[in-house]
Amino acid sequence: MRATDVLLVGPAGTTGGIAQYMQEQRRRLPQRVSARIYDVSVPMDDSRSFLVAMLTAFVQILRFPFRRPPDVVHVHSSHWNSFYQSGLYVIIASLVWRVPVVLHVHGSSFDSFMRTDSKPVRLFQSVVFSQCDTVIVLSDYWRDIVGMRADEEKITVLPNAVDPGEYDPRYDARPAHLVFVSNHLERKGIEEFVEAVDELMANDEDCRVTIAGSGPLSHLSEELAERHERVTYEGYVSEERKRELLNEGSVFVLPTYAENLPIALLEAMAGGNALVSTTVGAIPSLIDDDNGVLVEPGDVESLAATLSDLVNDPERVEAMARESRERVERDYSWAVASERLDDLYHELTH
Repeated sequence: MRATDVLLVGPAGTTGGIAQYMQEQRRRLPQRVSARIYDVSVPMDDSRSFLVAMLTAFVQILRFPFRRPPDVVHVHSSHWNSFYQSGLYVIIASLVWRVPVVLHVHGSSFDSFMRTDSKPVRLFQSVVFSQCDTVIVLSDYWRDIVGMRADEEKITVLPNAVDPGEYDPRYDARPAHLVFVSNHLERKGIEEFVEAVDELMANDEDCRVTIAGSGPLSHLSEELAERHERVTYEGYVSEERKRELLNEGSVFVLPTYAENLPIALLEAMAGGNALVSTTVGAIPSLIDDDNGVLVEPGDVESLAATLSDLVNDPERVEAMARESRERVERDYSWAVASERLDDLYHELTH
Protein backbone atom coordinates (compact mmCIF):
# COMPACT_ATOMS: atom_id res chain seq x y z
CA MET A 1 0.00 0.00 0.00
CA ARG A 2 1.34 3.44 -0.96
CA ALA A 3 2.49 5.59 1.94
CA THR A 4 0.51 8.76 2.67
CA ASP A 5 2.53 11.66 1.24
CA VAL A 6 2.56 14.57 3.71
CA LEU A 7 4.23 17.91 2.96
CA LEU A 8 5.35 19.74 6.11
CA VAL A 9 5.52 23.51 5.54
CA GLY A 10 7.29 25.79 8.00
CA PRO A 11 10.55 27.45 9.07
CA ALA A 12 12.52 24.21 9.28
CA GLY A 13 15.87 25.91 8.70
CA THR A 14 15.85 27.92 11.91
CA THR A 15 16.79 26.98 15.48
CA GLY A 16 13.35 27.69 16.93
CA GLY A 17 10.76 25.45 18.49
CA ILE A 18 8.74 25.02 15.27
CA ALA A 19 11.82 23.80 13.39
CA GLN A 20 12.61 21.39 16.21
CA TYR A 21 9.06 20.06 16.15
CA MET A 22 9.05 19.63 12.36
CA GLN A 23 12.29 17.69 12.32
CA GLU A 24 11.09 15.40 15.11
CA GLN A 25 7.68 15.01 13.46
CA ARG A 26 9.30 13.88 10.21
CA ARG A 27 11.54 11.45 12.08
CA ARG A 28 8.85 10.01 14.35
CA LEU A 29 5.96 9.44 11.94
CA PRO A 30 5.34 5.75 11.08
CA GLN A 31 6.68 4.30 7.83
CA ARG A 32 3.23 4.37 6.24
CA VAL A 33 3.56 8.18 6.22
CA SER A 34 6.11 9.69 3.84
CA ALA A 35 6.92 13.21 5.09
CA ARG A 36 8.64 15.90 3.04
CA ILE A 37 9.61 19.37 4.27
CA TYR A 38 9.17 22.68 2.46
CA ASP A 39 11.36 25.13 4.35
CA VAL A 40 9.98 28.69 4.46
CA SER A 41 12.60 30.19 6.77
CA VAL A 42 14.12 33.47 5.59
CA PRO A 43 17.51 35.12 6.31
CA MET A 44 17.63 37.97 8.83
CA ASP A 45 21.33 38.57 9.36
CA ASP A 46 22.52 41.89 7.86
CA SER A 47 21.53 45.46 7.04
CA ARG A 48 19.64 44.22 3.99
CA SER A 49 17.80 41.60 6.01
CA PHE A 50 14.28 42.94 5.55
CA LEU A 51 14.52 43.26 1.77
CA VAL A 52 16.33 39.92 1.47
CA ALA A 53 13.71 38.26 3.68
CA MET A 54 10.84 39.70 1.65
CA LEU A 55 12.40 38.62 -1.64
CA THR A 56 13.18 35.14 -0.33
CA ALA A 57 9.66 34.68 1.02
CA PHE A 58 8.17 35.89 -2.28
CA VAL A 59 10.27 33.45 -4.31
CA GLN A 60 9.39 30.59 -1.97
CA ILE A 61 5.66 31.28 -2.39
CA LEU A 62 5.97 31.54 -6.19
CA ARG A 63 7.78 28.19 -6.38
CA PHE A 64 5.40 26.37 -4.05
CA PRO A 65 2.52 25.55 -6.46
CA PHE A 66 4.93 23.90 -8.91
CA ARG A 67 5.97 21.17 -6.49
CA ARG A 68 4.48 17.71 -6.69
CA PRO A 69 1.14 17.91 -4.84
CA PRO A 70 1.08 15.74 -1.71
CA ASP A 71 -1.84 13.86 -0.18
CA VAL A 72 -1.89 16.24 2.82
CA VAL A 73 -0.28 19.61 3.50
CA HIS A 74 0.63 20.25 7.14
CA VAL A 75 1.48 23.93 7.71
CA HIS A 76 3.19 25.04 10.93
CA SER A 77 2.60 28.66 11.93
CA SER A 78 3.25 31.15 14.69
CA HIS A 79 1.66 34.60 15.02
CA TRP A 80 1.81 37.89 13.08
CA ASN A 81 4.29 37.74 10.16
CA SER A 82 4.58 33.96 10.45
CA PHE A 83 0.81 33.62 10.08
CA TYR A 84 0.65 35.98 7.11
CA GLN A 85 3.27 33.87 5.35
CA SER A 86 1.81 30.52 6.40
CA GLY A 87 -1.70 31.59 5.51
CA LEU A 88 -0.72 31.98 1.86
CA TYR A 89 0.51 28.38 1.78
CA VAL A 90 -2.76 27.22 3.31
CA ILE A 91 -4.76 29.07 0.66
CA ILE A 92 -2.60 27.82 -2.24
CA ALA A 93 -2.70 24.20 -1.06
CA SER A 94 -6.47 24.32 -0.60
CA LEU A 95 -7.49 26.21 -3.76
CA VAL A 96 -4.76 25.20 -6.23
CA TRP A 97 -3.88 21.66 -5.19
CA ARG A 98 -7.28 20.92 -3.61
CA VAL A 99 -5.76 18.62 -1.00
CA PRO A 100 -6.54 18.43 2.74
CA VAL A 101 -4.75 21.11 4.75
CA VAL A 102 -3.72 20.98 8.41
CA LEU A 103 -2.74 24.24 10.12
CA HIS A 104 -0.66 23.70 13.27
CA VAL A 105 -0.72 26.72 15.59
CA HIS A 106 2.34 27.58 17.67
CA GLY A 107 3.56 30.90 19.08
CA SER A 108 3.72 32.44 22.52
CA SER A 109 1.58 35.46 21.57
CA PHE A 110 -1.00 33.86 19.29
CA ASP A 111 -3.71 34.92 21.73
CA SER A 112 -2.88 38.63 21.38
CA PHE A 113 -2.67 38.12 17.60
CA MET A 114 -6.18 36.65 17.56
CA ARG A 115 -7.51 39.52 19.66
CA THR A 116 -6.26 42.20 17.26
CA ASP A 117 -8.51 45.19 16.56
CA SER A 118 -7.47 45.23 12.90
CA LYS A 119 -10.42 44.28 10.69
CA PRO A 120 -8.20 43.31 7.70
CA VAL A 121 -6.13 41.01 9.93
CA ARG A 122 -9.25 39.40 11.42
CA LEU A 123 -10.62 38.89 7.90
CA PHE A 124 -7.40 37.25 6.77
CA GLN A 125 -7.45 34.99 9.83
CA SER A 126 -11.00 33.91 9.02
CA VAL A 127 -10.15 33.23 5.37
CA VAL A 128 -7.12 31.12 6.29
CA PHE A 129 -9.01 29.09 8.87
CA SER A 130 -11.87 28.55 6.42
CA GLN A 131 -9.46 26.90 3.96
CA CYS A 132 -8.15 24.43 6.57
CA ASP A 133 -9.58 20.97 7.07
CA THR A 134 -8.05 20.71 10.55
CA VAL A 135 -6.50 23.25 12.92
CA ILE A 136 -4.17 21.75 15.54
CA VAL A 137 -3.78 23.64 18.81
CA LEU A 138 -1.67 22.69 21.81
CA SER A 139 -4.24 22.85 24.63
CA ASP A 140 -7.86 23.62 25.49
CA TYR A 141 -6.84 27.22 26.20
CA TRP A 142 -5.70 27.64 22.61
CA ARG A 143 -8.82 25.84 21.34
CA ASP A 144 -10.87 28.68 22.83
CA ILE A 145 -8.55 31.31 21.37
CA VAL A 146 -8.55 29.89 17.83
CA GLY A 147 -12.29 29.26 18.12
CA MET A 148 -12.75 33.02 17.90
CA ARG A 149 -12.22 32.73 14.14
CA ALA A 150 -12.24 29.00 13.22
CA ASP A 151 -15.09 26.49 13.15
CA GLU A 152 -15.00 24.56 16.41
CA GLU A 153 -15.41 21.17 14.68
CA LYS A 154 -12.16 21.76 12.79
CA ILE A 155 -10.07 22.28 15.90
CA THR A 156 -8.19 19.39 17.53
CA VAL A 157 -5.95 19.50 20.59
CA LEU A 158 -2.55 17.86 20.17
CA PRO A 159 0.10 18.89 22.73
CA ASN A 160 3.78 19.20 21.97
CA ALA A 161 5.83 16.06 22.53
CA VAL A 162 9.23 14.79 23.62
CA ASP A 163 10.89 11.38 23.76
CA PRO A 164 11.13 10.31 27.42
CA GLY A 165 13.49 7.52 26.38
CA GLU A 166 16.21 10.10 25.75
CA TYR A 167 16.25 11.01 29.46
CA ASP A 168 17.46 9.15 32.54
CA PRO A 169 16.12 11.10 35.53
CA ARG A 170 17.66 11.02 38.99
CA TYR A 171 15.43 11.80 41.93
CA ASP A 172 18.06 11.95 44.67
CA ALA A 173 19.51 15.44 44.27
CA ARG A 174 20.59 16.65 47.70
CA PRO A 175 20.65 19.57 48.21
CA ALA A 176 17.89 20.65 45.83
CA HIS A 177 19.19 21.51 42.38
CA LEU A 178 17.38 24.39 40.64
CA VAL A 179 17.79 24.53 36.85
CA PHE A 180 17.01 27.26 34.33
CA VAL A 181 17.58 26.45 30.65
CA SER A 182 16.16 28.94 28.17
CA ASN A 183 16.95 31.98 26.08
CA HIS A 184 18.04 34.89 28.22
CA LEU A 185 15.30 37.26 27.15
CA GLU A 186 13.04 39.49 29.21
CA ARG A 187 10.04 37.38 28.12
CA LYS A 188 11.54 34.24 29.66
CA GLY A 189 11.69 35.80 33.13
CA ILE A 190 15.46 35.56 33.57
CA GLU A 191 15.52 38.85 35.51
CA GLU A 192 12.96 37.57 38.00
CA PHE A 193 14.78 34.27 38.35
CA VAL A 194 18.09 36.01 39.11
CA GLU A 195 16.42 38.20 41.73
CA ALA A 196 14.77 35.18 43.35
CA VAL A 197 18.04 33.25 43.45
CA ASP A 198 19.80 36.25 45.00
CA GLU A 199 17.18 36.16 47.76
CA LEU A 200 17.62 32.41 48.30
CA MET A 201 21.37 32.83 48.62
CA ALA A 202 20.99 35.80 50.97
CA ASN A 203 18.87 33.58 53.22
CA ASP A 204 21.46 30.77 52.96
CA GLU A 205 18.91 28.30 51.57
CA ASP A 206 20.27 24.78 51.06
CA CYS A 207 20.32 24.49 47.29
CA ARG A 208 22.49 24.84 44.22
CA VAL A 209 21.57 26.50 40.95
CA THR A 210 22.59 25.85 37.34
CA ILE A 211 21.71 28.28 34.56
CA ALA A 212 22.16 27.53 30.86
CA GLY A 213 21.27 29.37 27.69
CA SER A 214 22.29 32.66 26.17
CA GLY A 215 20.86 35.95 25.01
CA PRO A 216 20.97 39.71 25.53
CA LEU A 217 20.49 39.35 29.31
CA SER A 218 23.16 36.68 29.84
CA HIS A 219 25.25 39.14 31.84
CA LEU A 220 22.71 38.83 34.66
CA SER A 221 23.47 35.11 34.98
CA GLU A 222 27.20 35.66 34.70
CA GLU A 223 27.14 38.24 37.49
CA LEU A 224 24.89 36.02 39.63
CA ALA A 225 27.38 33.15 39.35
CA GLU A 226 30.22 35.49 40.28
CA ARG A 227 28.35 36.58 43.42
CA HIS A 228 27.45 33.11 44.68
CA GLU A 229 29.60 29.99 44.88
CA ARG A 230 26.61 27.65 44.62
CA VAL A 231 25.41 29.18 41.34
CA THR A 232 26.85 27.98 38.02
CA TYR A 233 26.31 29.62 34.65
CA GLU A 234 27.16 27.38 31.71
CA GLY A 235 26.13 29.57 28.78
CA TYR A 236 24.85 27.95 25.63
CA VAL A 237 24.84 24.15 25.98
CA SER A 238 24.45 21.25 23.55
CA GLU A 239 21.30 19.12 23.48
CA GLU A 240 23.25 16.35 25.20
CA ARG A 241 24.39 18.63 28.00
CA LYS A 242 20.88 20.06 28.35
CA ARG A 243 19.50 16.55 28.90
CA GLU A 244 22.22 15.90 31.49
CA LEU A 245 21.26 19.05 33.38
CA LEU A 246 17.59 18.11 33.34
CA ASN A 247 18.40 14.58 34.53
CA GLU A 248 20.50 16.01 37.37
CA GLY A 249 18.04 18.74 38.33
CA SER A 250 15.25 18.50 40.86
CA VAL A 251 13.33 21.75 40.18
CA PHE A 252 13.05 23.33 36.73
CA VAL A 253 12.18 27.04 36.74
CA LEU A 254 10.66 29.02 33.85
CA PRO A 255 9.10 32.29 35.09
CA THR A 256 8.00 33.28 31.59
CA TYR A 257 5.69 36.11 30.54
CA ALA A 258 4.25 34.51 27.39
CA GLU A 259 4.21 30.96 26.02
CA ASN A 260 2.12 28.51 24.05
CA LEU A 261 3.03 25.04 25.38
CA PRO A 262 6.79 25.14 26.07
CA ILE A 263 8.79 22.12 24.97
CA ALA A 264 11.30 23.18 27.63
CA LEU A 265 8.80 22.21 30.34
CA LEU A 266 8.08 18.86 28.68
CA GLU A 267 11.82 18.17 28.51
CA ALA A 268 12.12 19.03 32.19
CA MET A 269 9.28 16.64 32.97
CA ALA A 270 11.03 13.89 31.02
CA GLY A 271 14.18 14.59 33.05
CA GLY A 272 12.25 14.11 36.29
CA ASN A 273 11.83 17.63 37.65
CA ALA A 274 9.28 19.44 39.74
CA LEU A 275 8.15 22.49 37.76
CA VAL A 276 7.88 26.13 38.72
CA SER A 277 6.41 28.35 36.03
CA THR A 278 3.72 30.93 35.39
CA THR A 279 0.01 31.14 34.68
CA VAL A 280 0.33 32.00 30.98
CA GLY A 281 -0.71 30.29 27.75
CA ALA A 282 -1.16 26.54 28.05
CA ILE A 283 1.25 26.14 30.98
CA PRO A 284 -1.59 25.55 33.51
CA SER A 285 -2.53 22.45 31.50
CA LEU A 286 0.90 21.00 32.36
CA ILE A 287 1.30 22.01 35.99
CA ASP A 288 -0.85 21.39 39.04
CA ASP A 289 -0.21 20.76 42.72
CA ASP A 290 0.95 17.22 42.00
CA ASN A 291 3.93 18.13 39.83
CA GLY A 292 4.75 21.78 40.43
CA VAL A 293 3.73 25.30 41.37
CA LEU A 294 2.38 28.19 39.29
CA VAL A 295 3.12 31.83 40.07
CA GLU A 296 2.08 35.05 38.38
CA PRO A 297 4.58 36.40 35.84
CA GLY A 298 6.73 39.20 37.24
CA ASP A 299 6.05 38.31 40.88
CA VAL A 300 9.57 37.92 42.27
CA GLU A 301 8.39 37.71 45.88
CA SER A 302 6.07 34.78 45.12
CA LEU A 303 8.72 33.08 42.98
CA ALA A 304 11.34 33.32 45.72
CA ALA A 305 8.91 32.08 48.39
CA THR A 306 7.87 29.13 46.19
CA LEU A 307 11.47 28.12 45.55
CA SER A 308 12.25 28.43 49.26
CA ASP A 309 9.34 26.16 50.14
CA LEU A 310 10.46 23.54 47.63
CA VAL A 311 14.15 23.43 48.51
CA ASN A 312 13.14 22.86 52.13
CA ASP A 313 10.80 19.97 51.29
CA PRO A 314 12.81 17.37 49.35
CA GLU A 315 10.16 14.64 49.74
CA ARG A 316 7.55 16.87 48.11
CA VAL A 317 9.96 17.76 45.29
CA GLU A 318 10.73 14.10 44.61
CA ALA A 319 7.03 13.21 44.49
CA MET A 320 6.41 16.07 42.05
CA ALA A 321 9.37 15.03 39.92
CA ARG A 322 8.15 11.44 39.66
CA GLU A 323 4.66 12.65 38.75
CA SER A 324 6.14 14.86 36.01
CA ARG A 325 7.95 11.88 34.53
CA GLU A 326 4.86 9.65 34.63
CA ARG A 327 2.73 12.37 33.08
CA VAL A 328 5.06 13.04 30.16
CA GLU A 329 5.28 9.32 29.39
CA ARG A 330 1.50 9.02 29.40
CA ASP A 331 0.38 12.20 27.67
CA TYR A 332 3.27 14.04 26.01
CA SER A 333 5.47 11.44 24.32
CA TRP A 334 6.21 11.23 20.60
CA ALA A 335 4.78 7.71 20.63
CA VAL A 336 1.38 9.21 21.48
CA ALA A 337 1.69 12.25 19.18
CA SER A 338 2.84 10.32 16.10
CA GLU A 339 -0.02 7.85 16.46
CA ARG A 340 -2.54 10.67 16.63
CA LEU A 341 -1.01 12.41 13.61
CA ASP A 342 -1.12 9.15 11.67
CA ASP A 343 -4.81 8.74 12.53
CA LEU A 344 -5.49 12.34 11.48
CA TYR A 345 -3.83 11.93 8.09
CA HIS A 346 -5.74 8.68 7.52
CA GLU A 347 -9.06 10.39 8.30
CA LEU A 348 -8.28 13.24 5.91
CA THR A 349 -7.38 10.96 3.00
CA HIS A 350 -10.01 8.22 3.33
